[in-house]
Amino acid sequence: MIELHYWPTPNGHKITLFLEEAGLDYRIVPVNIGTGDQFKPEFLAISPNNRMPAIVDHAPADGGEPISVFESGAILIYLAEKTGRFLPADPRRRKTVLEWLFWQVGGYGPMLGQNHHFSRYAPDKIAYAIERYQRETARLYGVLERRLEGRDFIDGEGYSIADMACHPWADAHDWHHIDLADYPNLRRWHEALRQRPSVQRAYAVKERFNQPAEMSEETRRNLFQR
Repeated sequence: MIELHYWPTPNGHKITLFLEEAGLDYRIVPVNIGTGDQFKPEFLAISPNNRMPAIVDHAPADGGEPISVFESGAILIYLAEKTGRFLPADPRRRKTVLEWLFWQVGGYGPMLGQNHHFSRYAPDKIAYAIERYQRETARLYGVLERRLEGRDFIDGEGYSIADMACHPWADAHDWHHIDLADYPNLRRWHEALRQRPSVQRAYAVKERFNQPAEMSEETRRNLFQR
């Protein structure tokens, strides 16, 4: 049993994408980041950076005590190695998948997240910050667009944790002020993955945790100021 500490953000969706595709038994422990669950001692014990997602594997491969893992990229690698799926054993393909996974966790996600913050949430609309992160967002979409030319999947051969890491961020393209019509290879890949039953199940999970559109001052403090 995998215990998934989750909230419906792109990083949370990465893990439900894997769990649904692999058919692993899991249960969700909600971490409401708007009410401050990420600062509770019991969560910090498994995720010291007070960020979700995190998992606890109650049936680790070594048969020992439960193993906790934090950081979405590390979780994807852990689950891939546990199941022997979605991270190729061939060293060349494995290298490629890990390159693009780290590209996402180091750039595509953080830069798009800053785009979210300054264009949607920041109380003061700072033109320089908005333009800076919008430009970087467009550049990163362009990088992925070129990678997907002539490829159905990011590694070129099969669905992998690189696709699982990138897709939830691309799925939020409206938030990034990105028109996927300008990125035809990326749009084709995005729409094809959206048709996978496992992907549909993973994104459906978020409906259980929908929140009001308006952000309260308490929520703003917990997300950005605490």
